[in-house]
Amino acid sequence: MKSITEALEAPSGPQAGEDIELSVVMPCLNERATVGTCVQKALGAMGRHGIRGEVIVADNGSTDGSQQIAREQGARVVPIETPGYGSALRGGIAAARGRFILMGDADDSYDFTQVHMFINKLREGYDLVMGNRFRGGILPGAMPPLHRYLGNPVLTGIGRLFFKSPVGDFHCGLRAFRRDAIERLDLRTHGM
Repeated sequence: MKSITEALEAPSGPQAGEDIELSVVMPCLNERATVGTCVQKALGAMGRHGIRGEVIVADNGSTDGSQQIAREQGARVVPIETPGYGSALRGGIAAARGRFILMGDADDSYDFTQVHMFINKLREGYDLVMGNRFRGGILPGAMPPLHRYLGNPVLTGIGRLFFKSPVGDFHCGLRAFRRDAIERLDLRTHGM
């Protein structure tokens, strides 16, 4: 896979799911209080920016009614039986019909109103576009102080040093990627 700084040529010929440009995949486990807001933000942003898309809530066994709330707000809910965050992401990605996929948690810790910024870079040909909470602001309670001031900056710095990567927040869970690029990785983990 090419790095974030290298643009790829646009693929030629018809692509699977070409009528849907973006699939927003949200792994979910008992997010009753926030999943509806996340779905509304993502669908609203796609509507405002003319992005043909869908929201997929990859539900990992919620018992609090998260599934119904997500459906009522316009998401397609995909039940994921194998427990684990990785399982939920893999299942949601497999169900996605878009040429591009944006992933983010259903706990309202990420700003889904900014999907257009991610898709604009994907349209330019990038394989991966990473969010950066340090540039966009971190809401109170969204990241423990130890992670915010020590853990994440240090680990991101090490990653940038060893991998020569321009990514400013290695641990940000708001990421967008080309469907064909993620499929080439053949991800298998069930957990984080």
